[in-house]
Amino acid sequence: MKRYRQSLAENIFDVFNVLIMLLLSFAMIYPFINQLALSFNEGVDATRGGIYFYPRKFTLENYEYLMRESNLGRSALISILRITVATTLCLLCTGLLSYVVTVRNFSGRRFMRLIFLITMYFGGGLIPFYLLIVKLRLLETFTVYWLPALVSPYYMLIISSYMQNLPESLSESARLDGASELTIFLKVIFPVSIPVFASVAIFCAVSHWNSWFDVLLYNPSGKWDTLQVILRKLLLEVEMVRNLQFEQLASEKYRSLTPATVRAATTMIVTIPIIVVYPFLQKYFVSGITLGAVKG
Repeated sequence: MKRYRQSLAENIFDVFNVLIMLLLSFAMIYPFINQLALSFNEGVDATRGGIYFYPRKFTLENYEYLMRESNLGRSALISILRITVATTLCLLCTGLLSYVVTVRNFSGRRFMRLIFLITMYFGGGLIPFYLLIVKLRLLETFTVYWLPALVSPYYMLIISSYMQNLPESLSESARLDGASELTIFLKVIFPVSIPVFASVAIFCAVSHWNSWFDVLLYNPSGKWDTLQVILRKLLLEVEMVRNLQFEQLASEKYRSLTPATVRAATTMIVTIPIIVVYPFLQKYFVSGITLGAVKG
């Protein structure tokens, strides 16, 4: 009888656990489903409300309006190029810095780590940083997107914490074979640190993908506008037209568009690429790694 009661209590706990997880999953997934439904709904009809899981009047006008922008393709390529270049260089430079501050026979590793960590709490501010960008002649250039983010103290802290837990015998055996520190990092430390590098790569790529303020600040002419900035301009254009006092002044192409539906379509365009890419890198968050084959 006692054994039956314990089994019943465990079953009740499992039921409550599943219900709570389902509620939490619904709370996280519903906003995306709602925005997806709004993005495929007619704008004027969407102002009536009542759209939750599926569009009431299906239309592709919101996406057609965004795709008609001539600079959309070019801005998307700039965004992809920014993510690729900035993430790759950030991983390389930050990874090298993380390795340096974890080398035990380097006497200045603690001081170097402290110097970089201080920058996480103290900074010069926006105006001095902008003046520095102007002084370096980085305005209206693609370099301004990746050069300031070449080294991240936060990512350095994550990667170095992972490297400190690696067996010292891995690097020591490579040194005995005459390998340089750069060779040790590239051929020994980096391969066994792929999970943490993949995690940092996701954070870094998403950060650059969502970034738009620095584009407006350091690219006033619009020469290097990214996808997010172009979509933001289109959204502001719709909001401006819809806020006109007389609706007849609005152009015919804005008749069936509303800021809510265009904003939903914009959200889908910038969110779906992340959702598509994430499953391929998700395994690096949950999988461990086996350290072996240490030369004895």
